[in-house]
Amino acid sequence: MLMLEELLSAVEILDSRSAGDMAVTDLAYHSARVTPGSLFVCIRGYKTDGHRYLEQAAGKGAGAAIVEEFQPSVDIPQFRVANSRQALAALADRFYGHPSQKMKVIGVTATNGKTTTTFMTNAVLEQHGLKTGLIGTVIVKVGDTFTPAALTTPESLDLHRIFARAAEEGVSHVSMECSSSGLELYRIGSVDFDIVAVNNISREHIDLHGSFENYFDAKARLVREAGPEQWAIFNLDCPYSASLVEETRAKPVTYGLKKTGGDFVIRDLDLSTGRASFNVELTRPLQVGETLYRPQQFPIRLSVLGLHSVYNAMVAVIAGLLCQVPVATLQAALKKFRGVERRFELIFEDDYLILDDHFANSGNIDVTLETLKYMDYRSLQIVYAIRGSRGVIVNRENAEALACWAPRLGVEEVIATLSRSHTDEKDYVTPEEMAVYREVMKAAGVKTTIYEELPEALAAGLSRLQAGDVMLMAGCQGMDHGARLVLEQIYRKRPHLSKEEIFEALQNRVAGM
Repeated sequence: MLMLEELLSAVEILDSRSAGDMAVTDLAYHSARVTPGSLFVCIRGYKTDGHRYLEQAAGKGAGAAIVEEFQPSVDIPQFRVANSRQALAALADRFYGHPSQKMKVIGVTATNGKTTTTFMTNAVLEQHGLKTGLIGTVIVKVGDTFTPAALTTPESLDLHRIFARAAEEGVSHVSMECSSSGLELYRIGSVDFDIVAVNNISREHIDLHGSFENYFDAKARLVREAGPEQWAIFNLDCPYSASLVEETRAKPVTYGLKKTGGDFVIRDLDLSTGRASFNVELTRPLQVGETLYRPQQFPIRLSVLGLHSVYNAMVAVIAGLLCQVPVATLQAALKKFRGVERRFELIFEDDYLILDDHFANSGNIDVTLETLKYMDYRSLQIVYAIRGSRGVIVNRENAEALACWAPRLGVEEVIATLSRSHTDEKDYVTPEEMAVYREVMKAAGVKTTIYEELPEALAAGLSRLQAGDVMLMAGCQGMDHGARLVLEQIYRKRPHLSKEEIFEALQNRVAGM
């Protein structure tokens, strides 16, 4: 509990109405969560405006409010600020006693791979015996407690509350995803980062941000706003990430596979089995606190599949070294790491392989299919769930990426599905989206067959598999049920195989269960 005047010192108040001091028992931005003595913050969302609920909040006992526009009909003290979202972050940080300052916080932004990168980083830190937190798309982890995530990057009040709980439980390191919307909407406002990373940036969320330039600027804020006491990690192989090296005040650390001028270089990459092995070369001395890392090389062996996993692992390696984790610990952690569901996940391995990937956008598609270029297999089947209700632009870009890679990978026909019975209304494929998919495939000369239902499409892909083949199940919401459905089909075809072995990949799965 803090007095209102003390709490308000964290923000710039432009004007006030009926001001007075009071004991603030809690903060709230949702009227349903107001308790007597709360300070209510009116934030504007995409679909609604918190100012409309101020009267309701006052009726539930809110003692004062932060507003961008005064509400004359509501008789409680109101304090006007320029940006109530930014104010909410600063107030939450102050209310909970600046909790993120009490631990090392590692923030990762990327169009693709944020989830896997933070999970890998967490695995490295845990292998070193540290008590960790993890905040992202799949879960929120505080020590040994796990809860499902509601947003990739929680609203700032919820985020600082998580940090406060982590501090109480003795968590020393937190890895967190920083989404573009989380950055643009100040959800990570007032978080005291120690390490930030920009792994890659490609076209995504254009409808949300209005343009790619706006999306890029939102991502870039993570490093543009970093201070000289922080570290910033950049992927030189991504031109957008590389362009930001000169735009941060933080201490930059760079890496690359194709670009070899960075602090870290990926050498001797072998992806023939899909599981990467490579050497990491530190090209120049790196001083971290009292630890001096001299130029050296060391091997990394991954158990997860994919070229993108190499880039994700490099962020985890560098973040680990910046947290002074020994190289041997890094190596052990990454070799043990088994991946995150639907991120180039191996779900069946016998005489043929079946992979599952969420194929969210054209950048994700490029990296996923480039991995297959390095792998050894007889033939490749792709079953693609068209991304529903995401607009013509996204679906055109996705289809163009798929059509570009198909002939390069020897794919004569792409099997596609609308996943009608396995999506809800917000994810239905619209006629316009199906039409643009057909148009792109036809223009590229790639044969495609579209199935209304997901099980039919999977059955068609399975029927074509022979020994040594790979089938890639690709797509976002429409393919969430794909792993369960295809494994059920395999079990019916091969009852002699162990049921436990076939369905092992589903043991800890959330999507489609």
